[in-house]
Amino acid sequence: MSTHLTYDKELAFQADRRKATVEFIKIVNDLWYDKAIELVIFRNQLIDKSVSEILNLHEYAGRFVEKPISIFDSVEILRAIKTLDLPPAKLDIGKLTYEYHLAESKYNNAMAFVASKLKDSEAHEIIKPKDVVLYGFGRIGRLVARELLAKTGKGNQLRLRAIVTRGKLDATILEKRAALLRNDSVHGIFPGTVTTDINNEALIINGTTVKIISANAPEEIDYTSYDIKDALIIDNTGAFRDKTELARHLKSKGASKVLLTAPGKEIPNIVHGVNHLDYQPDAINIFSAASCTTNAITPILKVIDDAFQINSGHIETIHAYTNDQNLVDNFHDKYRRGRAAGLNMVITETGAGKAVSKALPKLDGKLTSNAIRVPVPNGSLAILNLELDTKTSLSAINQLIKKHALEGNLVEQIKYEMSDELVSSDIIGCSAPVIYDSKATIVRADGKNAILYIWYDNEYGYSHQVIRLAKYISKVRRYHYY
Repeated sequence: MSTHLTYDKELAFQADRRKATVEFIKIVNDLWYDKAIELVIFRNQLIDKSVSEILNLHEYAGRFVEKPISIFDSVEILRAIKTLDLPPAKLDIGKLTYEYHLAESKYNNAMAFVASKLKDSEAHEIIKPKDVVLYGFGRIGRLVARELLAKTGKGNQLRLRAIVTRGKLDATILEKRAALLRNDSVHGIFPGTVTTDINNEALIINGTTVKIISANAPEEIDYTSYDIKDALIIDNTGAFRDKTELARHLKSKGASKVLLTAPGKEIPNIVHGVNHLDYQPDAINIFSAASCTTNAITPILKVIDDAFQINSGHIETIHAYTNDQNLVDNFHDKYRRGRAAGLNMVITETGAGKAVSKALPKLDGKLTSNAIRVPVPNGSLAILNLELDTKTSLSAINQLIKKHALEGNLVEQIKYEMSDELVSSDIIGCSAPVIYDSKATIVRADGKNAILYIWYDNEYGYSHQVIRLAKYISKVRRYHYY
């Protein structure tokens, strides 16, 4: 066959792939907006993605499972899903397509396969939407707001009703709040619309009204006056850290639960996916989502400890600088944090080693930890140096973590990364709090020491953990298959 004919066939095939992807995108959006069914591909989001992005995600999926994942097969599975009467759900089209390849001989068609796999959806309880208030509007608050508003859909899960800020509120202040939500130097432009309504003291985000409430103390707010009832208050100010202080939110009319986006004292510190089921929302009103670093290392530590038993270890965090540091050299309560964050690597302490034991009591006293703040605005790396009781190997550890990234209770938490060239900017925007760098792992010759490299978007990945925990607390978790 001539080169010219081969090239023409390649062009025709690529055109067919892209047309199939257009259908894929239409069905994904129809399912989301008509039925509140969200599709992902191995936990990678599909809503608001372009044709090229969808095809790239299929390439990633194929590398992940070491078997081609075709857009044509995915469309076939999506068509079958669209015909079913499913409740609001979150489904992994990559996992379904992969499993269809493995079990194709057992089913007459994709419709029979999908109906069999999703039959448990019939027993899923009907969920009641939950009002949410963001108390504070900093880095985490704005990212949580972005995600909640971008994924409102039919509004049958978490409904962002209000944002509480301090100080006066006028047209200029409101517009500045809107501008910070629209544009982010790290995470880019918000894929939606944000306008202001000063008469109603509100932001109009994607056509939805979100009240901006000015208050200096939680107790002074009456949420019911804004028609907000039984609300979950997500406190991202960092001002209140213990049970007594956080309980002040519950004195507000219309508030029923509190979630702190930082480590807390005298309250459950939860890493969703690891220990959230130990705490029942009906019995507890105040929760902590722990820290970004704790959420990054705890899932991997659990997997390794369950398989090989950790005798001891050290955690070194290479962390992006934060707002707590100085932009230029200036006075600070802590000596090194006073030095210019954008110019220096700064050694500082972290409580991550001790915090892990709150989710994994077996590791209490076994881990030490420290941190180095580095001149990047986002994207961090945790290095786990672990002494193991059971001998293992590099391939055994990689296969173990890959298995947990594909199936089980930690699939939302662990992303298995296969790139030879991964750097910190590559992981920005990843919704998983753990990005396991499989190419960087080191295992000592005797098999008793392992050094693991865990990347994490300390803003975006953590914000998704906050939302996952918020859904659990609010009992609005949809039926899911992934």
